[in-house]
Amino acid sequence: MGDQIQFIVEKLNQEPFKKNYNLITFDSLESVQLLQLLNDVLGEIDPKHAVDIREELPEQTAKRMLSLLGILKYKPPGSVSDLSTFRQGLVTGSKPVIHPVLHWLLQRTNELKKRAYLARFLVKLEVPAEFLQDDTVADINKQYEDLMEAFKNLHKECEQLKTSGLSTAEIRRDISAMEEEKDQLIKRVDRLKKRVETVQNHQRMLEIARQLRLEKEREESLAQQKQEQKNQLFYAEQRLQRAQLQLKEMRHAVVDSKPESLMKKLEEEMNFNSYLVTEKIPKELESKKNSVYFLQKVVAEPAMSQSDLSVVEMKINEVNAEMNQLIEKRMMKYEPMDSKFSMYRQQASIISRKKEAKAEELQAAKEEMSSAERQMLQKTSQAHELEGADVLKGDEFKHYVNKLRSKNTFYKKKRLEIAEITAEYGILQRTEELLKQRHEALQQQLQATEEKKGISGYSYTQEELERVSAVKSEMDEMKGRTLDNMSEMVKKLNAMVAEKKASLAPVIKELRQLRQKCQELTQECDEKKIQYDSCAAGLESNRSALEQEVKGLLEECAQEESNYRYVNCMKRNLEVQLQRAKEEMKVYVSPDPQERRKAIREQYTRMILEQENLGKKLREKQKVVRENHGPNMKQMKMWQDFEQLMECKRECFLKQQNQTAIGQVIQEGGKDRLVL
Repeated sequence: MGDQIQFIVEKLNQEPFKKNYNLITFDSLESVQLLQLLNDVLGEIDPKHAVDIREELPEQTAKRMLSLLGILKYKPPGSVSDLSTFRQGLVTGSKPVIHPVLHWLLQRTNELKKRAYLARFLVKLEVPAEFLQDDTVADINKQYEDLMEAFKNLHKECEQLKTSGLSTAEIRRDISAMEEEKDQLIKRVDRLKKRVETVQNHQRMLEIARQLRLEKEREESLAQQKQEQKNQLFYAEQRLQRAQLQLKEMRHAVVDSKPESLMKKLEEEMNFNSYLVTEKIPKELESKKNSVYFLQKVVAEPAMSQSDLSVVEMKINEVNAEMNQLIEKRMMKYEPMDSKFSMYRQQASIISRKKEAKAEELQAAKEEMSSAERQMLQKTSQAHELEGADVLKGDEFKHYVNKLRSKNTFYKKKRLEIAEITAEYGILQRTEELLKQRHEALQQQLQATEEKKGISGYSYTQEELERVSAVKSEMDEMKGRTLDNMSEMVKKLNAMVAEKKASLAPVIKELRQLRQKCQELTQECDEKKIQYDSCAAGLESNRSALEQEVKGLLEECAQEESNYRYVNCMKRNLEVQLQRAKEEMKVYVSPDPQERRKAIREQYTRMILEQENLGKKLREKQKVVRENHGPNMKQMKMWQDFEQLMECKRECFLKQQNQTAIGQVIQEGGKDRLVL
């Protein structure tokens, strides 16, 4: 408890509260001050609650705080009786109730601010079902739910953008870099303008360049439009091919089909789709929702360490062991009675699994067929593209053949030239190798001769000496030029130094006098500064003591004023309650029945009777609806099936009429040919 109070005091002394409490002053706060402090913390979380509790009734304050704590999902410790104690303590400002609430709020202020902000838009208003029967109210409620979902999506996108790594510092750096680039471009444009202004007819040339740029942009836009139109044409051709393929398949399916086979096929498809809609897809959707719920729950949890994970694993193992024990006990308890039922359950589960497996296989086969159709369309489009232009005929083909022959002869000629150049390159490469070998042999022979004469390395040394002498001569020339330049520079520097000494002599004399004067002034300044510091320290100590005294008096005045206002509010509340009680007693004791009816007790009694009668009527209505619900649903299902059956019959009748009309036309055409 002491650590809790210390944490509360530390947080209240920080921004944005700045209460300047210590443990003693915080512990000595009265119930009204504690409630006001709790209200200030709640007002920091939700600005709507930043009010003075002295200006409202205690019941209103408690109701407002309880509603906000409920939105923030605060769970007071204990059972139902403790919850009533918690509400009573919140009304009276009890320390054992207020301190844990403050500790919980101050621990997670930022998180609770976000939750309170979201609660303003995501706490759904409950509309009674009888009001939703009105179309206008139902439409407005639907718009309200759509706006709530849109707000959720926008908030998620905002959070993702905040955590995506785009900081304001990076954006500012990018903006500053772009501004620098803009300045550089402006300077460059100014330089180019100055250079262009010297050219004759520069205005006309600029106008021509502008028109050229506009025409290039127009050309690019036209090329882009052309490409888009080509893409649209390609997609339209693909759609046409798919439609033709579907039409061909449908015609092929209709050729040998009968109404009975079509009905059977439709029934199979309907059964499969109904199985998907009623059994398979809802199960998958429910499992996905559960997995998403658990994943969101895991993401919302704080980061867990290895010790936390080990504790969770131990709990999981314990729960699994307990589940296994319970299953064994249940099997031992109900095994003789449920042996037949268990067999049927196993058979039903096996059949359901087989059904699900076959449905998945059918779905996979359909997807594979659709992918194969897409690949076929893609391959046909590629083949159409590879065909290129139309086939050449007649003179065009002869011209094309002659062109190919001329290109073939030119290719053979160039090929012979390349072969000759390759052979010549090989000969030159071989000659270079022979010359290198001869040079190496001569070098070895020269070295052997030098060794015989006793002057080995003479040729190499001579070459090195010649190279070094050439380098030395160049360096000597450079040194001579450098020494001459340096001597001239030294003479100039000596002359400049002499001139500067002569000009600075009177200035140096004045500087010596000024230095002596500066030392005297510095000593005097240090003495004055010591006197100022001592006087300022005395005044500062007096000022701090006066400030502490004034601060204490202001706090005492504020506390007394708060006590006065609280007592005055309580007095007014008691007077109002006493006046209401007197009026109620007077009306209740009055012999006049008209006056008695005005009493609050009588009014509430009448309202209770009316609500009870209304409840009885609604329960009777609910009973009638429940009794008629099953037959009505069955009748509606039968009408829907009848409607589908009649629709299928109508389609079959229309197809039969079309086929009969086509056959009559064909027969009449054959008769006309016979007459001719």
